Amino acid sequence: MTTKLIVGLDGTASGDKALAFASELASLIGDCELVITYVIEWSPYSFQTAEENALRHKRREEEISTARSRIVDPAVKSMTDAGVKAKGVVRHGDVADTLIAVCEEQGGRQIIVCRSSEGGFAKRFFGSATSNLVMSATVPVTVIA
Repeated sequence: MTTKLIVGLDGTASGDKALAFASELASLIGDCELVITYVIEWSPYSFQTAEENALRHKRREEEISTARSRIVDPAVKSMTDAGVKAKGVVRHGDVADTLIAVCEEQGGRQIIVCRSSEGGFAKRFFGSATSNLVMSATVPVTVIA
């Protein structure tokens, strides 16, 4: 049975570190697949007109396409070129909740993320999305510094 590892990318160099660690771990495991995931933070709680909602849906689809082509597809290609099984997922939502949902849907055994996005000093210690993920996940979470 293939072991699936969920890798959360954030589009920065720190996300690349998480991907590199996941690749090393996959090679140690053997029969392993990386589910490379990018979450576009998006709140469903907005009151808008029907016209605004139509534009919002179009913008969501454009964001998914952009994230897939700029971040996820190149990461998947780099892994498959290196001989690692990988596929990509792009979703809108809360980062922690969405990574957990992808993990459950895919039958993931572990979630691998970077510590936080490259932000200010307070966020560098332990980002809120990362801490929410660690506190809520039902599988082990590996946080790469």
